[in-house]
Amino acid sequence: MITINDNCANLVKLFEGFYPKAYHDSIDPVGVDTIGYGTIQYPPNYLNGKKVEVGDPLITMEQALEFLKWEMSQQIQYVDPLLRDDLTPNQYDAIISFAYNEGVGRFKGSTLRIKVNTDPNDPSIRDEFMKWVYADGQKQGGLLRRRRAEADLYFTK
Repeated sequence: MITINDNCANLVKLFEGFYPKAYHDSIDPVGVDTIGYGTIQYPPNYLNGKKVEVGDPLITMEQALEFLKWEMSQQIQYVDPLLRDDLTPNQYDAIISFAYNEGVGRFKGSTLRIKVNTDPNDPSIRDEFMKWVYADGQKQGGLLRRRRAEADLYFTK
């Protein structure tokens, strides 16, 4: 298992943004609310690890960072066994950012994962990132920028 570096956390923070109040994003499925930097479930030591819900108490930026680290550690736990062991730190970070945003289930069933595991240097991997820019059938500018940034990080030596 590779340890994620600041590139991953910074990418997630940039695209998720900090929200001290729980909210429901219109492109998220019903029942998925977020707080902080895209946290959808609290760590076990906060509100008993329950799912985030609109109306939950406000949080500080420090708490949001703590929640982000915890939730990213959860992503790593589930994503790491799905990946080959010879990825670079930047490749790994880009995949963790993608899974943080799209979910492990979507990553697990993706052509992106298949291509990464077949040949992590395949240039068409960039195209696979770029397929994930739609919400409700509409291309989203924020997702387009995020996927481009993830793909750029993935191919950074």
